[in-house]
Amino acid sequence: MQQYIDKYDFTGKKAIVRVDFNVPLNEKFEITDDTRIRAAIPTLKKVLSEGGALVIMSHLGRPKGVDPKFSLKHIINHVSELLGVPVQFAEDCQKADAQAAALKPGEVLLLENLRFYAEEEGKPRGLAENASDEEKAAAKKAVKESQKSFVGKLASYADCYINDAFGTAHRAHASTALIAKYFPDDKMFGYVMENEIKAIDRVVKSPEHPVTVIIGGAKVSSKIGIIENILNLCDNLIIGGGMVYTFVKAMGGKIGNSLCEDDQLDIALDIIKKAREKNVTLFLSKEVVIADAFDNNANTKIVSNMEVPEGWEGVDTAPSSLERWSDVILNSKVVLWNGPVGVFEMPNFAKGTLKVAEMLAEATKKGVFTLVGGGDSVAAVTKMGYADKVSYVSTGGGAMLEYLEGKELPGIAAIRE
Repeated sequence: MQQYIDKYDFTGKKAIVRVDFNVPLNEKFEITDDTRIRAAIPTLKKVLSEGGALVIMSHLGRPKGVDPKFSLKHIINHVSELLGVPVQFAEDCQKADAQAAALKPGEVLLLENLRFYAEEEGKPRGLAENASDEEKAAAKKAVKESQKSFVGKLASYADCYINDAFGTAHRAHASTALIAKYFPDDKMFGYVMENEIKAIDRVVKSPEHPVTVIIGGAKVSSKIGIIENILNLCDNLIIGGGMVYTFVKAMGGKIGNSLCEDDQLDIALDIIKKAREKNVTLFLSKEVVIADAFDNNANTKIVSNMEVPEGWEGVDTAPSSLERWSDVILNSKVVLWNGPVGVFEMPNFAKGTLKVAEMLAEATKKGVFTLVGGGDSVAAVTKMGYADKVSYVSTGGGAMLEYLEGKELPGIAAIRE
């Protein structure tokens, strides 16, 4: 049975908390962006303030085994600083029995990187490239069998389980889905998970309309699931970025050297058809900024999206298109933005993406609920200084995208069942 962090009594209990401390480190192993750590601090402090002790577990990077450069010991001091208490460290997360047992209320133990162990992801490692199907099957079976003892050991360290790692909620890993079964009456979401789910549900289950969704980025193929599901939920769908040219070519337009997925042309036409059938107003960038080279200093001009000449390619959304979008966004009740609408990494082609960020900030001031999610759009609003001017910025990445596709996420289902 799912519990709730604000109602649970942590007095004298040890909580094992799955967080997402997968933060970027430089060559000196210094944290270059501690956003994910800061996001989890309220959950961790809640347990400590209520008289509980903490066992914290996370992954870092994608190691293929024990690798010192991916050790969580690099972040201990920073976590200690943010929590305001010393953080102990378990160098082997499967041999932390004594350390966990000795924890007193108010104390904290951080386990070593979960992904040093194949059992965390449940995937065999070290197989030869020419391994037979039988060998692969045997290796997979062996990992799955050892996974049970791996999860059991983690669960033995605590009295309750908190999942606060939304970024891994779409993975059926040992620490996100399997461990919850060991705490049938003592499992719950942390504040990050609770807030992520509430924010995304404001879009996918919104009782307020109009709902406007802005989808950008380069590829239609990576957003098909989202677009098809979102057509059932939204009133307006704005498509920008490189994927526009797949739609344009599908409609018979000239796209020059612009990005295009030729194997997605029929899907693009199907999306246009479905939008019409569902009374969703579809906005494509009618006018676009094009360049004669993929270079920040290239020559540029503005043309119709249907008339990009040979030797030129689309690099940004034109001001006239952005003006049309502005009216739609400002008159919405809920807005979701996923993906930049131009090559925002290049300053000269980031104007459209910046303008969308400005529009969302203005809409938020007017009381519109604005959600930004997906790696590139989050990077864009953060880089441009608008992360604190929208209603919510999702840290979920792939998890958020799968949730928007309507998929059940293992990390969420495990707590709710």
